[in-house]
Amino acid sequence: MKPSPKPDAAVTLIVAAAASAALLALAMPGRIGWWPLLFVALAPLLLTALYARPGRSALGGFVFGLLYHLALLYWIMIVLGRYGGLPVWITLPALFLLAAYMACFPAVFCFLLSSLAGRFWHRERSIAPLVWGAPVLWVGLDFLRSVLFSGFPWMDLGYGLFSQPKLIQAADIGGHHLLTFSLVLCNGLVVAIIDRQRRDVHWNIRRERRLLLAAVAFLAFVVGYSVVRHRVVGAIVARSMQARVAVVQGNIDQAIKWSPTTKAATVETYLKLSRQAAGEADTELVVWPETALPFYPQQDALIGRVNEFTATSNTWLLTGAPLYSLPPQADGGQQVRYYNGAVLIGPDGRIGGQRAKQHLVPFGEYVPLRRFLPFLEPLVVSVGDFSVGVDKGPLALGPMRLGVLICYESIFPDIAHESVIRGANLLVNITNDAWYGRSSAPYQSMAMAVLRAVENKRTLIRAANTGISGFVDPLGRIVARSEIFTEAALVSQAPMLELTTVFNRNGHRFGAACAFCIPLLLLFRSRREA
Repeated sequence: MKPSPKPDAAVTLIVAAAASAALLALAMPGRIGWWPLLFVALAPLLLTALYARPGRSALGGFVFGLLYHLALLYWIMIVLGRYGGLPVWITLPALFLLAAYMACFPAVFCFLLSSLAGRFWHRERSIAPLVWGAPVLWVGLDFLRSVLFSGFPWMDLGYGLFSQPKLIQAADIGGHHLLTFSLVLCNGLVVAIIDRQRRDVHWNIRRERRLLLAAVAFLAFVVGYSVVRHRVVGAIVARSMQARVAVVQGNIDQAIKWSPTTKAATVETYLKLSRQAAGEADTELVVWPETALPFYPQQDALIGRVNEFTATSNTWLLTGAPLYSLPPQADGGQQVRYYNGAVLIGPDGRIGGQRAKQHLVPFGEYVPLRRFLPFLEPLVVSVGDFSVGVDKGPLALGPMRLGVLICYESIFPDIAHESVIRGANLLVNITNDAWYGRSSAPYQSMAMAVLRAVENKRTLIRAANTGISGFVDPLGRIVARSEIFTEAALVSQAPMLELTTVFNRNGHRFGAACAFCIPLLLLFRSRREA
């Protein structure tokens, strides 16, 4: 295949960017989710970086990123418009601004890849630098996106494989970033195969062959490890100690969730479904979603009904609820602090522990840089201005030690990792995905939660107000799940594993290691040209 005679032409860049964006959007979890496309979706974009100049490659990367993230994050308009009450002339620009920010990362990726491995100046340069450089750059930039400006690592490529447990077990080595690395590497090999079909190719040295064979061997190791690990851990799961757990999905309308006149009916809905689940057989723990209690349990009499349920059912209850504290101030006064929290209530009706959300949603749960952005204050008035939780340890109840992930904390691997190394043998994700409506976002959120189970080899229990609720075993298999916008009470056995994975030790730093390698690659290239 001959390169385009005008690889920098605008039409060439746009067509290649649009093709990659469309293929990747079709591959990601949602209503379609054709995951095999993940192995080829980036090929048009990589070909652009191979032949176009760095500046033009960056333009192609930006167009790709903008189109892809508009398709991926369209639900932002539902969050801000339907539930936030903002007009379309605000929600639409907000979506474009977020997509444009996310597009900056593939733009930088294409610029750097073209600079490091492009042929815009050398037609017969080896393809191997692109094959190996692309995954390092992509994963390194993914990591930076997860930490810059509080982080927004929504739907990295590796999450697209969530439905294939036999392919994703290597995540317990290097996390979901290792899966992303492997997918980009595979796309690079596809480009290499296409490139080798050119009749005028003369680059045929042993070093290139060895590097390409090393890429194939790397992918073979990842797949082989995953298949074997799936079989080995599956046997461990089958004979592990298990707890009987129920999750309750109340399906409470977001429009009335916080109404004082309906809070009693909300609690009764959860109690009715919980009695149904707890009555089946020796349920040890019942899990309610994020803010299932639409009141402060420290001061509302309705908590008495909840305590009565745990006592009569002889079970523990973990529920989401808003919390507050009154820490003393230096001047002797008190300043109220509010938290998005989780409360563990025992069979004796007493609180057995509580946790507060550690990673808050910008402009949803707090206003960043409030001093400089006072006009954004109304965005959090209806939700509350929350403080950050600092306790990262698990909640203990008998042999169960619960690592609690509140809302979108499930998309941050370090939070689950921290709770596991502190002793958690079960992960519990409580969330309220009603904000997303009937979009693809609840499916994407569930996909990311699956990888937290695989990375740490822990069962993940998920309770969501409107879905998706369910159970994910340590292999990433979804044992039971609910449909969205329905009432549900699911009961399942939850294996309690105590395995320590490579990810738990140092594998969680794989993404950071790739980011560290980016300046080293640039330094190596500059020295070669000197």
